[in-house]
Amino acid sequence: MAATGRDAVIREASRGRLPHWLGLLNGPQTLGRGPGFWIGFVLSVLAAAAYPLFSDGWTVGNTAYFFTWIFMALGLCLIWGYAGALSFGQAAFFGLSGYAYGVITLNFGAAHGLTLAALLLSVGLSSAVAALLGYFLFYGRISGVFLGIVTLSVTLVFSTFMAQTAGPEWTIGTARLNGYNGMTGMPPLTVPWFGGDIPLYADVPLYYVLLVSVVLCYLGLRILVNSRFGNVLVAIRENPQRAEMLGYDIRRYQLIAFVVGSSLAGLSGVFYTTWGQYITPSSMGLTAAAMPIVWVAVGGRTDLTATLIGTLFVLAVFQNLTIYGSQYALVFMGALLIAIVLFLPQGLVPGLVQAVGRLSRGKGRKETT
Repeated sequence: MAATGRDAVIREASRGRLPHWLGLLNGPQTLGRGPGFWIGFVLSVLAAAAYPLFSDGWTVGNTAYFFTWIFMALGLCLIWGYAGALSFGQAAFFGLSGYAYGVITLNFGAAHGLTLAALLLSVGLSSAVAALLGYFLFYGRISGVFLGIVTLSVTLVFSTFMAQTAGPEWTIGTARLNGYNGMTGMPPLTVPWFGGDIPLYADVPLYYVLLVSVVLCYLGLRILVNSRFGNVLVAIRENPQRAEMLGYDIRRYQLIAFVVGSSLAGLSGVFYTTWGQYITPSSMGLTAAAMPIVWVAVGGRTDLTATLIGTLFVLAVFQNLTIYGSQYALVFMGALLIAIVLFLPQGLVPGLVQAVGRLSRGKGRKETT
C-alpha cells in the first residue's frame, strides 16, 4: 500500500531531511494533510493576497474587518474544541486589550513604533488576567457548564462596568473611557520606517498585515495542537479522569490553553481597535460573548481548519444579513446554531468532509463490483 502524504512527511522528518515542525503541520489533530491540502492552502493564500489588486481600498478595508475576528475564533477553538473548556470570556479579553491599546496610545502617541509596543502590552495584559482568572477556575476544579457561567459573568461585569464610565472622572491620563459611547480617536498601528512611520489604516496595508498574521497564527496553532501538548489536550477533552490517572496535570494543560486562547482574543481586540479606531462596551456584551461560540460551533470546534473556514463563512453571511436588519441576522445565527447542534454536532466543515468521504467510498465500491 502506498504511503500517505502525512506518513511520507513524518518519515522524511524522522530521517532529518525535514524539520520536526513540518511533520507537526500534518499531525493527526487537524483536518487537511498531504500535498493536495497544502497546494489548496497555498493557492487560497495567493488568491487572498491578489484580492486587493482587483478591488478598491474601501472594500479591502471591510474585508480586513473579517480577519480581525479570526484570532478570537481560533483561540476559542483551542480552549473549547481541544481543551474541552467552554469559555464565554473571549469577548472580555477582546475588550480588555482594545481598551488597553486605546489608553496607551492616547497617552503616549503613535510615533517611533509605540503602537507596536502598545499592541504587545495590551495582549500581555490579557494574558496576565487570563492566567489569574484561569488559575482560580482550573485549580478550583470549576468545569463544564459552571466554567461557562463564570466566564460569562466576568464578561458581563466588565461590559457593565465600562458602560457606566461616562463621567469626566473616568479618565486614565488623557484617555477618557467615555461610557457606553466608547473610546475613539485611537491611532492606527504604525510601522517605523526610514522615511517616517507608515500608518496602517483600514486599507490595503492593514489587510496584508492581518492576512500574514492570520496565516502565521493558523500554522502556529497547527504545530501546537499536533505536538505532545495538543495530544494531551485532546486526551483531556475526551476523558479528563483517564488523562489525570495517566499522570498528566490536566489543570496546568487547560490553564495554558486558556491563556493562549485568551491572548488571541486580546490580539483580535487590538486589531479591531486599530481597524476602526474605536472600542465600545457593546463589543463585550451578551451578543458579543455568544457570537464566537456560534462561529466555532458552526464551523467545527474540534478542528482549526474547520473553525477558520466556518468563521469566515458565518461572518460573511452575518454581514450581508445586517443590510436588511441586525435583528434578522441574530435570528438567523440562532437558527443556524440550533440546526448545526441537532443535525451536524461535529460542525459544518467536518460534516461535509465526512459526507464527501462516504460518497467517494461508495463510488469506489461500485466500481469494484
